Amino acid sequence: MKQLTAGDRAPLFELLNAQGLSISLASFLGNKVLIYFYPKAMTPGCIMQACGLRDRKKELATLNTIVLGISPDSVNQLANFTSKKSLNFNLLSDEDHKIALSYGIWGEKKFMGRTYDGIHRISFLINEKGLVEKVFDKFKTKNHHEVILEYLMSKK
Repeated sequence: MKQLTAGDRAPLFELLNAQGLSISLASFLGNKVLIYFYPKAMTPGCIMQACGLRDRKKELATLNTIVLGISPDSVNQLANFTSKKSLNFNLLSDEDHKIALSYGIWGEKKFMGRTYDGIHRISFLINEKGLVEKVFDKFKTKNHHEVILEYLMSKK
């Protein structure tokens, strides 16, 4: 499947968050939404990325941007991650990776000589009308939040 690019309509979805509540992308129309896909809760890179967004959530909110994290983790794993790291935004469970497929970011990966299918660490900024405004695929987990904020500030 082809990865979404700027200008594409963002596929709508409804997924369960860490509290088991249903969250739908459609409910955020009128706001910018940063959808960041990450491979696995409680791993070092994912912790760094999530905590960076947690710590800058107030700034993101002033820029009319809501954060949603999506991974193939279960609701229970997300609840543990949210609690242990005091995350202040929704993490959503895509266990069957249907949403990752619809965004074109589920596929072959290589790590330590092993090849497997998984989520590629890519973020999508969805504009107020539900279109992909920007795709972020060139960043380090430690500065992901800075790359996002720099882009949003440049458009202010």
